[in-house]
Amino acid sequence: MKRERQDADMAALFEAILALKTPEECHAFFKDLCTYQELNAISQRLQVAKLLHEGHVFHDIVEETGASTATISRVNRVIKDGCNGYQLIFDRVYDKKEKEES
Repeated sequence: MKRERQDADMAALFEAILALKTPEECHAFFKDLCTYQELNAISQRLQVAKLLHEGHVFHDIVEETGASTATISRVNRVIKDGCNGYQLIFDRVYDKKEKEES
């Protein structure tokens, strides 16, 4: 039963996120939902993923983001063996912005 509750809670969270329409709404929701440290950790992981996607090496990523090599390794492993969530963001946000800027 506990697993079913967790799955339902996670589905409700994702539905709530999908209901947000602007960066300002996202900011307000996530500031209410997460601690400062949690938001920093999440945003740092996304930045690490972006830099890995762009071909940066671990040393440069440590210097730019302050992330530990353990965090960088974990993000790198998820990019290679995860559910392609980061790739969706690369395709829809980062790669699109780069094309528009060209």
